[in-house]
Amino acid sequence: MTSSPAAPVLRADAAERARTVGARSSAALCVRGLDAGRPLAHATTTTGTTHVLVPTGGEVDAALAGHDDLTAVLMVSDRAPVPLRDPLRAQLWLSGWLTPVRPAAMRAAVLAFAETRPVGSLLDVGRGATLLRLDVAEVVLREGGRCTEVGPQAYAQARPDPLAAVEARVLQHLDRDHPEVLDLLRSRIPAGDLGPRDVVRPLGLDRFGFRLRIERAAGTRDLRVPFSRPLTCPGQLQAATRQLVCAARAARR
Repeated sequence: MTSSPAAPVLRADAAERARTVGARSSAALCVRGLDAGRPLAHATTTTGTTHVLVPTGGEVDAALAGHDDLTAVLMVSDRAPVPLRDPLRAQLWLSGWLTPVRPAAMRAAVLAFAETRPVGSLLDVGRGATLLRLDVAEVVLREGGRCTEVGPQAYAQARPDPLAAVEARVLQHLDRDHPEVLDLLRSRIPAGDLGPRDVVRPLGLDRFGFRLRIERAAGTRDLRVPFSRPLTCPGQLQAATRQLVCAARAARR
């Protein structure tokens, strides 16, 4: 990642980035001896416990019958919320052992799951859905062509980016309704980094700033336009964006 000369490059540590990817909804569950499939839902709760919701009577549920646990990998994909040539931004692999949630702990586990991801399938737990716990032993984050190992404890203790819940809506609104703002953000990219036919698209948003993607005839490049300081909540986003836009307008005069 690079940034405008006005501010240093800033981004979250690997554990926070991993938790942010882990909060995405698109996932595949891989269990030894079974074809990969999509769980009904997954979540890493505020206490750092990872749960997976699967159909009762499905392959994974049946494979657990008579076993204490199953070796499994939960792969979560993070895709840009706007159309891009290559929308995949990152992938997260959570490897460990799937175990059934004990009946005595079921209510608390469902509530913790719902606090993080309130999906309708939780209403079917005990009927058409089975809640499992994934005891995570290995965490690997892939971003572009680079893979980073994250300690399971560090992953559990981290928190997702505070703007993760609003990122998709904000970027889609920017892409659809405010080309003038995107153009001003584009002007913060050093002129030498842009070719005459390069296309700049919104790629991401986090507490440190906007991420832009330069799409070229051959390849892409990702850059960051940083806020003056990291944000702590979505309520600060409007003012921080206004500050970026004002700075860009002033630089054009």
